[in-house]
Amino acid sequence: MEENIKLKMTLPKIADIELVAIEGMDRMAKYMGIPDDKIGEAHVLVTEAVINAFEHSGQKKPIVRVEFTMNLEKLIIFVRDYGKGFNPENVEEPDIKKKLGSSHKRGWGLKLMESMSDDFQLESDENGTKITITKNLQ
Repeated sequence: MEENIKLKMTLPKIADIELVAIEGMDRMAKYMGIPDDKIGEAHVLVTEAVINAFEHSGQKKPIVRVEFTMNLEKLIIFVRDYGKGFNPENVEEPDIKKKLGSSHKRGWGLKLMESMSDDFQLESDENGTKITITKNLQ
């Protein structure tokens, strides 16, 4: 099936709102006949991307745009915030040895998303941050 289906949503910052995005993605997968095991890792990717967007946008009342494009071969996840942006080159590569001995265990989001994606693109400037993740489904 070459046909893409798309879902777009704008999320306000409320508790567990990332679950709404995941539910939408799951419904798309079910409609397309994609098995749960093929979409499972995408749950982690969506959760991490949405939570990071809210947490790091720097806005008092942030909103996050989420778009899914899906066909039988792949899922494209697009997450955008409208915050202050950042320079990706200034993000420190997480070091497991340092993290284990520290009280600050966080900071794995970008690394996790990149490692779980089949393609990971990040753009950020003073108008916000855009993350595009491709997950192969076959």
